[in-house]
Amino acid sequence: MPDRFDTMKADLGRARRRGPRLGVFGERAHAYRMHPALSEVDLAAFESRYRVRLPADYREFLQRVGNGGAGPAYGLFMLGEIDDGRAIAPWNESNIGRLDAPFPHRGFWNDRTGEPDAALIDIDEPEYSRLLAAFEERHFSPRLLDGAIPICHLGCAIRHCLVIAGDEAGNMWCDDRASDGGIGPLKSPTGGRLGFFDWYRQWLDEVVAKAAAAPRVGLFAKCREWLKAPLEKR
Repeated sequence: MPDRFDTMKADLGRARRRGPRLGVFGERAHAYRMHPALSEVDLAAFESRYRVRLPADYREFLQRVGNGGAGPAYGLFMLGEIDDGRAIAPWNESNIGRLDAPFPHRGFWNDRTGEPDAALIDIDEPEYSRLLAAFEERHFSPRLLDGAIPICHLGCAIRHCLVIAGDEAGNMWCDDRASDGGIGPLKSPTGGRLGFFDWYRQWLDEVVAKAAAAPRVGLFAKCREWLKAPLEKR
């Protein structure tokens, strides 16, 4: 009997066949396609390297659905990747915290202690620059996301992350520091914490609903779109 991951794969397959024309944010970045899944050997090697155990639902997703690709916003990162400006880059000590250290937050965080007043620019610009640099070094430290891995980005360095170590392990959080929004937990429709599977399923339910409501594109229309497309995009 199909289980919840079988259903998820079937829903993604239907979305992929419809193509990125459903009006879902970010869909053109991934076109509902997944990267190949990881093996148990791959996952064991990752967990051994970082001395962690991935949350069960995310671990099974990586094995059965895929290692990144279709997902909320601009799609899921592959394990070990993060956005870096307009590109995707591998993790390093400047963009990821210590994965085996406990996640440091229990609730919303946006400590702006030490942020200089903008009025100081007109009074003493060098001092303002010094204070701002010190504030940003603290405020944007990757250590503030110890025990969490980036799952996807929404643009402008805003990310959804999955906590893998500490009391919040298994829960999804949003890193909105780039837009002065701090770090906070994502919540379910009932107001509780949101795990990876439910977070992803929530997005996929939106996709399924829009696919059901969207008019179907016949073969003739698809051929016409293909003929009108620039040669390099075919």
